[in-house]
Amino acid sequence: MYSFMGGGLFCAVVGNILLVVSTATDYWMQYRLSSSFAHQGLWRYCMSGKCYMQTDSIAYWNATRAFMILSAMSCFAGIIAGILSFAHFSAFERFNRSFAAGIMFFVSTLFVLLAMAIYTGVTVNFLGKRFGDWRFSWSYILGWVALLMTFFAGIFYMCAYRMHECRRVAGPR
Repeated sequence: MYSFMGGGLFCAVVGNILLVVSTATDYWMQYRLSSSFAHQGLWRYCMSGKCYMQTDSIAYWNATRAFMILSAMSCFAGIIAGILSFAHFSAFERFNRSFAAGIMFFVSTLFVLLAMAIYTGVTVNFLGKRFGDWRFSWSYILGWVALLMTFFAGIFYMCAYRMHECRRVAGPR
């Protein structure tokens, strides 16, 4: 049970770091504009070595930003619940911290999935057609890896919860 929680906590910490890095960096998309390369993130776009803030209030950027931030926050809350589940695994009969941590990681997974789906859909359907030579870049890929890490963190914590419940129901031997 503790090995599942340890694996889940490792996945969650790595996933949260990846979420923060992915959200904060400017390499979600790279493209060729005229004769120079440019790249953009959720907050800035860079052309010819100079970066500019994205001041346009475009709905898909705002939605992607919001879901990525919500995902990082729910993952952080899951990490706190996961650490507390090590300290007092069965302090409450009705509220199990490992179950709460697992749910928070699944919520984080849902938020990052929504963010990545929105960005992917808009980029492929609209921006991809506007720029001929473009590709997704490493910040975008880190977002998908973070999705996997938070999902596996949730799986690990749910397995820990199930092991704890099976032992509690079976009773002492």
